Amino acid sequence: MNLKRLKWLANYYWGAISNLMVLDRRKLYAAWEYTQLAQLLKHFEVDCVFDVGANVGQYAEMLRRKAGYKGLIISFEPIPEAAAELRRKAEADPKWVVIEGALGEADGQQVFNIMAASQFSSLSAPKHDEAAQFQDLNKVSRQVPVKIETLQTALRRLQAEHQFKRPFLKLDTQGFDVRIVQAGAPVVKEFIGLQSEMAVAKLYADSVDFRDALRVYEQAGFVLSAFVPNNAGHFPRLIETDCIMVRADLV
Repeated sequence: MNLKRLKWLANYYWGAISNLMVLDRRKLYAAWEYTQLAQLLKHFEVDCVFDVGANVGQYAEMLRRKAGYKGLIISFEPIPEAAAELRRKAEADPKWVVIEGALGEADGQQVFNIMAASQFSSLSAPKHDEAAQFQDLNKVSRQVPVKIETLQTALRRLQAEHQFKRPFLKLDTQGFDVRIVQAGAPVVKEFIGLQSEMAVAKLYADSVDFRDALRVYEQAGFVLSAFVPNNAGHFPRLIETDCIMVRADLV
């Protein structure tokens, strides 16, 4: 075998090995999301991610540790205890900004529902007729007043402060994503793309069926890039999934 052939084989097998991953079967669902985001954020040169509905930073940490994203992250979280945990985590990351507040349909203040399990918390009231298995977790334990901004207000304020040019919008607001996009219609197309949690079964009074949500996002100027699982699922029924979309004029 000649030297040229040996070099080709070495490069081939090294390429194959470098693309291998060892995954826990229980976490296989997560790989679809971070591999898609790693490619998208790099390809479109995203320089800021709006992490709306950040909870305690699961999404931001995934971007850093799994998707290889090194740009600015702005996390919005209205639950005081969760926002405090976010600030603690962001202390060592100069490109991670935490805002204790929420995005909504109008600037001002609104009552926010903190549920028994904090990840279900929402501006919307819970409903249980389509997914009764969550009724003990998705019930209001207390309410707090929160500062609300529209997407337009937040974008203009933060853009002036941080000078980013190619933002990406991630929404995980438990039933309120579509309303935020609709209220932010004047500026939503300034985002390179968006990621939104979509309801197959509705867990909130303001939830929008995933087919209707997709139409709203398409009408706002985005095209589908991927559907990705946002949790390990609830076999055998699909309860929700995430869509990742890109601005239509960019593709």
